[in-house]
Amino acid sequence: MMKFSERVRKAADASWQASFEHPFVTGIADGRLPLDRFKHYVLNDAYYLSCFAQVQALGAAKAPNLRTSGRMAEHVQRTYNAELLLHEKFSALLGITPEERESFEPAPTAYAYTSHLFRAAYTGHLGDIIAAILPCYWLYFEIGQRLKGAQPEEPIYREWIAAYGGDWFREVVQEQIDRLDEIAEQVTESDRERMLKHFLISSRYEYEFWEMAYTKQRWPV
Repeated sequence: MMKFSERVRKAADASWQASFEHPFVTGIADGRLPLDRFKHYVLNDAYYLSCFAQVQALGAAKAPNLRTSGRMAEHVQRTYNAELLLHEKFSALLGITPEERESFEPAPTAYAYTSHLFRAAYTGHLGDIIAAILPCYWLYFEIGQRLKGAQPEEPIYREWIAAYGGDWFREVVQEQIDRLDEIAEQVTESDRERMLKHFLISSRYEYEFWEMAYTKQRWPV
């Protein structure tokens, strides 16, 4: 019988394939992505990750037992230690000033994606939260695996590839996949359908996030 994680991954495959082939992702691999577009990504992703950590913390609050709550809290810490600190390094290398970060306003896609995560977290249970945040973990891991061996001349891009292709990240992703499957076995079919929708929407937003960065999307007015 197909696991729930296999079911949602299969359902989202078109979005994921589009992400794999997006010029932002392929531009990181071959080093041809202009740095100003990566800078736009870094600014928006720092905003996204701060919201992502809050959603993880809501998962810890909604966890059914102390162990799961502790593990979700550990994920919040990992988001800070592994990703936000990496973004701080990128910010320094890209010349992003404190003033620029203070005055930064997230692009429409970044704002919409995080709003989707908050909605899933506040209106649902832990299964909804995991389903909504998992595409970010899992897609980045698959991209990291696909780009392993790529040696773009730009050191920032080499470091980005290394961050998401490592064994530590594989363990983090697998833990959340297993958690999704465990929850899916205990909830109703109606819950599973809602969780699937969260997963699909987040997968589509992942693609839109690359597009947002590549086009340097801003508010039209």
